[in-house]
Order: sequence, then structure tokens, then C-alpha cells
Amino acid sequence: MFGIENYLGFIIAAIILNLTPGADTMYILTRSVSQGKYAGLVSVAGIMSGCIIHVLCAAFGLSLILSSSAMVFMAVKWAGALYLIYLGLKIILKKNTAFETSLSINGAGDLFKTYKQGVLTNVLNPKVGLFFLSFLPQFINQDHVTGPIPFLILGCTFLVTGTIWFLVLAWTAALMTNVLRNNKFAGILLQKLSGVIFIGFGLKLAFIKD
Repeated sequence: MFGIENYLGFIIAAIILNLTPGADTMYILTRSVSQGKYAGLVSVAGIMSGCIIHVLCAAFGLSLILSSSAMVFMAVKWAGALYLIYLGLKIILKKNTAFETSLSINGAGDLFKTYKQGVLTNVLNPKVGLFFLSFLPQFINQDHVTGPIPFLILGCTFLVTGTIWFLVLAWTAALMTNVLRNNKFAGILLQKLSGVIFIGFGLKLAFIKD
């Protein structure tokens, strides 16, 4: 249908890929544990909004720019890397511990900021765009392609499986807040560790060639 091949295989592959930890997973975990359930859900919305942009780019061919232009790829790559490093440093240098912060940042403005950071974390990673561009065609018969429709169907399937997993992840991680809230050392450790991991993802994005 619509030129899609082995749809069940795609669903299985999508689930496995969604379960693989990455910068998106770390962002959702950090927000969920340190800021609570609502921030976790908003972070999921931000990450998945970024994925929607990548899916649309892959479906309509805009991601070809990233694969064909080394200059554009490097520009987006470094922008994403610097943004992740910036987030990591910001988390490490915060005066409040993770769980102290969670008590005061669930206002509409703070939640929008969390959403915006989630979108940027995903959109500014060119590897995500190239992933969709290279992964989706593996399940499409090029002799029976009906414009962008098969890309959109597969992309939406990936988004659904990813959203379900991230919601479970955010909800579970948010429960840890109630368990650890009174442990100041745990809050400090989580905050510093999260910052270091974000910086690590940024450095990996900047310097690893693949």
C-alpha cells in the first residue's frame, strides 16, 4: 500500500530504535525527574514536535540539503552541538538543586521554555534528519512511490511509537521525584550528572564522524 514494504518490520525496528538511549531520551528524563510530571510531558511534546519537522523535511525532500551540502550539514551540526553544551553548562551551574527547582518552575512560561528547548534539542541535530532520510526509504518500493505519502505514513508511525515510549518514560521518571525529593545529595548529583551527559552528547555530535 502506497509503496510501503514490510510495514510490520518497520514497526518493530521503530520500537527498537526508540528504546535506544540518546540526547532526546536524556532531555526527557532530566526534565521529568527534576521538574515533575508536567514538565516531562511538555518535554515529550517538544521532542516529538522536532521529530515532526524532520519527518516533513524527509517527506518533501528538504533533508537532501543536509546530505548533499557539507557546509549546511556542518553549520547545523555545530549549532546543535553548541546548544547541547550550553544546556549542559546551564544545568551544572544552577544554584538550586534539581528537586528544589522542580517546586517553582511549572508556570506557563517555564513550561513553554521547556517545550522550546526540547524542539531545539531535536531539530538542531542533523543526524536525526539524516536518520529519517536514510531509514524511511528502506521500507519503500521506489517503483511504487506516491509522492510524499509513504514517507509521511512511516514517519507518523515512528512518531506514534516514539511518543508512547517517551510518555511512559516521562511518567515513570517523574515518579522518582517524589521518592528522591527529600534527598538533597541525590538532587545535586542528578543535576551535575545530567549536565555532564548533555555536554557529552554535544561533544559527540560535534566530533564523531559517521
